[in-house]
Amino acid sequence: MKRGLILASASPRRRQLLEEAGYDFEVDPSDVDEPGPEPGVSPAEYAAGLAWRKARAVALRRGSGLILAADTVCAVGGEILNKPVDRADAERMIRLQEAGEADVITGLCLHRGDRPEWLGAVEISVVAFRALTDEARAAYLDSGRWEGKSGAYGVQDRDPFVSVARGSFSNVVGLPMERLAALLAAHPALRD
Repeated sequence: MKRGLILASASPRRRQLLEEAGYDFEVDPSDVDEPGPEPGVSPAEYAAGLAWRKARAVALRRGSGLILAADTVCAVGGEILNKPVDRADAERMIRLQEAGEADVITGLCLHRGDRPEWLGAVEISVVAFRALTDEARAAYLDSGRWEGKSGAYGVQDRDPFVSVARGSFSNVVGLPMERLAALLAAHPALRD
C-alpha cells in the first residue's frame, strides 16, 4: 500500500481510482461551497482555486495528515461547464460539446494539515464528442446519467458519444493518477 492520504472528496469515482491504484486513504469531504467563477478567471485557475479551498478546509479542520483535493471542470471555448443544475442545463451542455472537442481540467492540491505547506497542479485532457440524433440525446438525458457530472457526461460510464482524444483517462474521470504519483514522488517531504 502507498502512504496514507486524506481525500477531501465524497466522489465515488475518485475513491475508486485511488483504491485501484493501491493507495491507503480515508475520506473526509470538504463540504466547501463551489461558487461559479469570477469574471476573467480561466477554467484552469478556477479548478485549481477550488481544489486549494477544499484541501485547506480539511487541513484546518484536521490539523494533521496529507490532504488530497481535486476539482474537475469541463470547458468549451473558455466557458466552464460545471455540474448541470437540471435536465435543460445538461442538454445545453451536451449540445455545446457535440461534434467537437472539450477540455477537461482538474485542479489538484496536496496540503499538509500540520503545517502551511501545499502543492498544486493542473491537468488538462481533451475529449471528443460525436454528434447525436435527437432520439439518442433524449434517451441519454432521460437516463439521468448526467447528474452530478461536470460537462453532463461520464467517460467512465462508457457513454458512447464521448471518448478521450488526448491526455489522461483518469483525469477525465476526476483524478489524474499519473500526475498525483509524480507529485508524491517528486516531493517526498510532503509525506513526512
